[in-house]
Amino acid sequence: MRLSVELVPKSAEELASHALIVRSTLAAATAINIPDLTRFELRSWDACQVTSRIIPASIPHLRAIDFAPGEAEAVAERLLRAGLGEVLVVRGDPPHDLRRRTYPNTSEDVIHRLKSRFPELVVYAAYDPYRAGFREELEGVKRKAEAGADGFFTQPIFDLNLLRICADILHGFNVFWGIAPVLGEKARAYWEVTNKVVFPREFEATLAWNTAFARQAMDLVRQAGGNVYLMPIRVDLKKYLAELT
Repeated sequence: MRLSVELVPKSAEELASHALIVRSTLAAATAINIPDLTRFELRSWDACQVTSRIIPASIPHLRAIDFAPGEAEAVAERLLRAGLGEVLVVRGDPPHDLRRRTYPNTSEDVIHRLKSRFPELVVYAAYDPYRAGFREELEGVKRKAEAGADGFFTQPIFDLNLLRICADILHGFNVFWGIAPVLGEKARAYWEVTNKVVFPREFEATLAWNTAFARQAMDLVRQAGGNVYLMPIRVDLKKYLAELT
């Protein structure tokens, strides 16, 4: 089982500091994945060249709607030259700043362009069990696989029963299963409203519940032959990771 930790690229200095915490605190972590957040200047593919000096396997997220024709390919070429061979392609939410240029790409468009030009590049796509019905999401999985996706990163999942169902749906694919701590009722409301998450009846917005769940989920994924990425947002990074060792 590969274990990745998602880090937010606020600055190169903070990112390097957090990557060092990951390496020293959670020995099982062998990868870093980095979202591309338009409110920060540091783009994900540049951020990965910072973290790869600390944990070599660093995986940038690429927002499909941000790339004009040829631009995603240029980013991929830079990554491959730097020794980075994996990316996650997401469609991307429209920017808050409407002056920011976007393009009518689907994630399948960019996945196809990247795999056609660079077949050696490992390209992951997104899977979100909360976004729509199972049938609609399964159709999306098929489209992304046909476009050339090598595997999937899931939206964080908070229910072991749902994890088992999704593992059946994605059987045979190379999957990174998302796990994120949700601490406090404000954070819970954010996930429910913004990401349409339905928490299980036994859920508690505490560090103890979230770390116990993370350990159970990682055991389940390990048995299923999958991978895990942790998304430790709004939490003490070192304390959270130490609870999982």
